[in-house]
Amino acid sequence: MPLWPVYTGTEEPHDGIAQLPPPPPWRAFDGGPALDPPDAGADASAVSPDRSHRATTYRATPRTVQLVNAALYLRRPLLVTGPPGTGKSSLAYAVARELRLGPVLRWNITSRSTLNDGLYHYDPLSRLYAARRTAGLPVERYGKPPGDSSAGVTGDPSADGSGVEDHLRLGPLGTALLPYTRPRALLIDEIDKSDLDLPNDLLNVLEEGQYEIPELLRTARHRPRGRAEVMVDGTGERVPVEHGRVRCRSFPFVVLTSNGEREFPPAFLRRCVTLRLRQPDDRQLAGIVRAHLGEPDAYAQGLIERFLTRAGAGDLATDQLLNAIYLADASGLDAESLDDLAEQLMPYLGQTPQTDAF
Repeated sequence: MPLWPVYTGTEEPHDGIAQLPPPPPWRAFDGGPALDPPDAGADASAVSPDRSHRATTYRATPRTVQLVNAALYLRRPLLVTGPPGTGKSSLAYAVARELRLGPVLRWNITSRSTLNDGLYHYDPLSRLYAARRTAGLPVERYGKPPGDSSAGVTGDPSADGSGVEDHLRLGPLGTALLPYTRPRALLIDEIDKSDLDLPNDLLNVLEEGQYEIPELLRTARHRPRGRAEVMVDGTGERVPVEHGRVRCRSFPFVVLTSNGEREFPPAFLRRCVTLRLRQPDDRQLAGIVRAHLGEPDAYAQGLIERFLTRAGAGDLATDQLLNAIYLADASGLDAESLDDLAEQLMPYLGQTPQTDAF
């Protein structure tokens, strides 16, 4: 029987992802050859060693739990918006840990990011140099060697390192869309910083759950069954890609985060489940502090109240509060110095409130 909710927002990892019902007919995928996902086990560090604290301390609201499950059931990306410091990125790590989805694949977006950056990277120059070394020819450091028209480079894969697949690595999005038997977790962080075209470029890939690698398509005829072994994001592992085409089998759990700095095209929004995070209230803040730093004492409770009061006049991030509470306990300063330090650690983000203008 299907399990709802699959993601519960608790701290205990489990295999509930195996109890997801079949996808809607319009979101069914059949990519192959089937791949076993990385073994996450029950250890939070399997999510990503440098992000395990994030995964274990995240506190999900009931609304967050509902919409995460909606995205999992519908096999749709989850677009998470909200002010800085509300845990948008941490959500991906928390879900991956609880559902044992393995290390989170992360794509940090900048204004120069393109779709291909997320799918794969191919280095033709390194392939050319490898072919010339094999042929005993000199290798120029930059550019194409004089008088050379890719001499020694053919579509025929070989053990000498001159095959296309030896110089091609899948990106985080490209890796997430491999035909794994269980979903991978993919964080596309700060999508609102992208070029205006990137959300539209993502539409077809996320809708179809597949993409092509032209460099492998052109050379597929030279390989048995058209199969190439390519490197994946984050590890030295190689996986098979047949005929230059990648199609997912279990649609990944995709989290796209946005600070709300821009609007997205309607066609993009309707293909996502949208979750807007708000600044936590006093009870939620106390729970967050407890998860990170232990039970808040009287001074920490006072800082929580000051944070909530100040948050009504401008943007603040939860990690600013955590910094102030940590130093209050660790620094040994007197109350007056602590109050002044807390004021400095909790400046408004973005535009200065009108009362502070000059």
